[in-house]
Amino acid sequence: MELSPLTKRRIAQFKTNKRGFWSLWIFLFLCFLCLSAEFIANDKPILVKFDGGFYTPIFTTYPETTFGGDFETATDYRDPYVQELIDEKGWMIWPPIRYSYQTINYNLPQPAPSPPSLDNWLGTDDQGRDVMARVIYGFRISVQFGLILTLVSSVIGIAAGAFQGYYGGWLDLVMQRVIEIWSSLPSLYILIIFSAMFVPGFWTLLIILLLFSWVSLVDVVRAEFLRARNFDYVRAAHALGVSNLTIMRRHVLPNAMVATMTLMPFILTGSITALTSLDFLGLGLPPGSPSLGELLAQGKNNLQAPWLGITAFFSLAIMLSLLTFIGEAVRDAFDPRKTNL
Repeated sequence: MELSPLTKRRIAQFKTNKRGFWSLWIFLFLCFLCLSAEFIANDKPILVKFDGGFYTPIFTTYPETTFGGDFETATDYRDPYVQELIDEKGWMIWPPIRYSYQTINYNLPQPAPSPPSLDNWLGTDDQGRDVMARVIYGFRISVQFGLILTLVSSVIGIAAGAFQGYYGGWLDLVMQRVIEIWSSLPSLYILIIFSAMFVPGFWTLLIILLLFSWVSLVDVVRAEFLRARNFDYVRAAHALGVSNLTIMRRHVLPNAMVATMTLMPFILTGSITALTSLDFLGLGLPPGSPSLGELLAQGKNNLQAPWLGITAFFSLAIMLSLLTFIGEAVRDAFDPRKTNL
C-alpha cells in the first residue's frame, strides 16, 4: 500500500525533528527490552539441559523431582542443592540478572536496603529485592497501563466530541454542561477515595482513571466537528443520502485526528504520571507489584539509601522526557505551518 503524499510529508517532517526521532527509537528499544523482561531479569534459567532433555523453566513450572530432587513442589533454581543436581547431568543458561521483581536476596552482605554491587546492579530495596529487576518490570507495567488508558480514553473522548460537534443543538448543550460539571470535580481526591474503597489492581485502576481521562480530547474533537460539518463536501455528501455516521467517519473524522494525534503522546505521559502518583501514595497497584511509584516511596522512606530515590527519579525522568520529545515531533509533523522540507 503506497502512502499518500500528505503522509509522506508528515513522516519526513517528523524525521527532521532529530530529538523526537531518536527519542522514538530509544523508547521503542526500551519497550522491547521490557517486553522481554523475563529473559533479562528472572530467578529461573532460560534453558536447562538435564540428563539429555531440554527444559524451559520460564514457560513451564517443573517440580523438583524432575531434576532428581526430593519434593513435588516447584523447583527453586537458586537453591545450591538444585544447582548441584543439574550441574551433575547438564547445564543452565541464566538471564543477565538472576532476580525477578519479587525475588528476595537472602545472601546480602549487609541489611537491606543494600547498595549496588556486582550481584545487585542497582542495589536492593528495603525488602531485599533487586532494584534493577523491579525497574525493568515497573517500566513495562507503566507503559502498558499508559498505552491502554490512552487508547481507550481517546476512543471515548473522540466519540463524545464527534457526536457533540456534528449534531450540535441540545445534545451539544447538555453534554457540555455535564462535562463542565464533571471536569470541575476534584479528580485527585475522587481517585484516592475510589482507590481506598476498591481492591487495587491493574484493571481497577484503569477503570477509575478512565472516568476522568477521556474528557481531555472532547473539546478538541468537538471544535473540529463544529467547524467541518458546514463544509461544502459534507453538505454534498448529506444531500446525496450518505448516512450521518458514514459522513462522520469518512469525511470529518480524518480532520479531527490531526489535533488528536498531537495530543495523544501527552495524554500517555499524564496516564503514566497518574499511576506513579497513586503508587507513591500507596493507593495504586497491589503490594509487591513492580512499580516506579512504590520505588519513589521507598526512596523517600529510606534516605540513607540514596540509590533508591536516584534510580526512581532517573527512570521516570528518562521515560517522560522521551515521550515529551516524541509528542513535540508528532505535533510538528501534523502542523501545516511547518514548511522545513
